[in-house]
Amino acid sequence: MLRSLVPLAGALIIAACGGETGDTADAAPAVYNEAAAPAAEPSATASSAATAMASSDEDGDAGAILAALGGDYANADLTNGARQFRRCQSCHTLNEGGRHTVGPNLHGIVGRPAAPAEGFNYSPQLTEAGLTWDVETLDAWIENPRAMVPGNRMSFVGLRDAADRRDVIGYLAVETAD
Repeated sequence: MLRSLVPLAGALIIAACGGETGDTADAAPAVYNEAAAPAAEPSATASSAATAMASSDEDGDAGAILAALGGDYANADLTNGARQFRRCQSCHTLNEGGRHTVGPNLHGIVGRPAAPAEGFNYSPQLTEAGLTWDVETLDAWIENPRAMVPGNRMSFVGLRDAADRRDVIGYLAVETAD
């Protein structure tokens, strides 16, 4: 019985995220429950991300990218960041030129203005917010997107743990650096 409910739960979560069609500002926020989530299948994206992360570490690029973020980001745990990003990957892709899904592709997100991706239908609230995705803004957004920009379409409830947010921001910076 549980197996038959998993696809329905996935569809409900994706629908609650809001995407290119329809505004779900009044929808109940999606709640991520790792215990109820099906085991993730290894994917080309995940394995290429792990390979890229290992390559970046070998070259010292990851350390330089994290140091450039400033503050405690030099101590970001990229393995935990990759684990935390699993919550995001049902709606977002990271690869350069990657397609938009329920959410926009996040390649090169650190330092860019919010809502610039061509071909993605952002909520008017986010488009008009005038945000730039620096580390402070990303941290506040990932903590609670609904509180930061009320009425936006992202239904993710947020990451409350500051270390998890630091790690996922570090992971995004390293994985999506040009």
